[in-house]
Amino acid sequence: MRGPRWLHRRSLPAPHPRTPWRAAEFCVIDLETTGLDLRRDEIVAYGAAIVCQARIPCGRTAYGLVRPARSMSVAALKVHGLRAADLADAPTIGETADELAGLLANRVVVAHAAWIERAFLNRVLRPRGTALGRAVLDTAALLRACRLADVDSSRVPDLETASRALGLPVHTPHHALGDAFTTAQLFLALATRLERTRAGNNPRPLTVRELCAISRHYSP
Repeated sequence: MRGPRWLHRRSLPAPHPRTPWRAAEFCVIDLETTGLDLRRDEIVAYGAAIVCQARIPCGRTAYGLVRPARSMSVAALKVHGLRAADLADAPTIGETADELAGLLANRVVVAHAAWIERAFLNRVLRPRGTALGRAVLDTAALLRACRLADVDSSRVPDLETASRALGLPVHTPHHALGDAFTTAQLFLALATRLERTRAGNNPRPLTVRELCAISRHYSP
């Protein structure tokens, strides 16, 4: 007898785990939503910056608005400022699913507080019979790994504060593409720092598997 359908979802293709991180491609993604109820709220905007060869090519970005079926919470509106009128002509999430899946496929997914993006994206992918695999990186966890945030706290380190502390520019806070760019820069800085930290004992480059393991270890 077959089990529940969700048990048979396949993971999106991702780079081989032993790929050196500098040789892999990453999709750094940020979502704006109607709220933070991971089961009921909906995506209203997405921004993605592609990282390849440890660089952020400016031409390889994506940004889109999404028309939700659910009304916007006041708290979310105060954060990103997207009104129902701004989203009236936008496609639905069902119409956007193929583009999002294409951005994520064959890349390591990176986000700040990635458990939020993972939950929302998996809801988008579920009707396609797919889901995010283990190749997901959380820059909040990497900050803890670098001892740039409290290791024992479940509080999410602030993206803007952490970026400025490392001398990185902050791009349009609470705009999906702006936050994706900021997160991409932070990811490159943290991955480079982690690689240098371990270089004395092991000069071999960090792999995708090792970075993902570090991220999982330092996630709440």
